[in-house]
Amino acid sequence: MHPAAGELTTITIFLWTLASIVVSIAAGAVAGMALGGKELGKSLGAMMGGLYGPLAAVPGILIGLIILALV
Repeated sequence: MHPAAGELTTITIFLWTLASIVVSIAAGAVAGMALGGKELGKSLGAMMGGLYGPLAAVPGILIGLIILALV
């Protein structure tokens, strides 16, 4: 039942989902600062990027984990 053994348990699914949320928020904030930093200001761009970043990443991670659990 060790995560390195390749088994997906409820705990590993929860941990990978939590990790994907954290990484997508950070990546969205950086992209928001880079893309909208001049027009909106870096703090507002980072806040909007952090909010909208997980919209695409989290469903993709969940679909991937569901597919891995079924295989």
